[in-house]
Amino acid sequence: MHEQSIVESLLAIAIENAEKAKAKKILRINVVVGELSGVVEESVNFYFSFLSKNTIAADAGIDYKRTPARLRCRQCNIEFIAENMDFRCPSCKETQVEIIGGRELYMDSLEVE
Repeated sequence: MHEQSIVESLLAIAIENAEKAKAKKILRINVVVGELSGVVEESVNFYFSFLSKNTIAADAGIDYKRTPARLRCRQCNIEFIAENMDFRCPSCKETQVEIIGGRELYMDSLEVE
């Protein structure tokens, strides 16, 4: 259900920025979503289609750029990307890791008319 509040915030930011640019219509919203953010794109799309009705974003599309889970081993300090959600260090096989990326969720850019 947190997707609804995400879409409400995303839509408010997009409309505010489009209005500042004196845009008549929002064509596309480009969003960066980390693999560990827990965001379900289908739910975002569902809420967006409902919440954007009667706004300048009514016909806009959302493009998602996924970022992988990035980790740092606490034993050998190597940074790596978690393949298939395997959080073991590929170098020393340690499981004590720090998450350094993959939780992102932000609007990267906006395409307007």
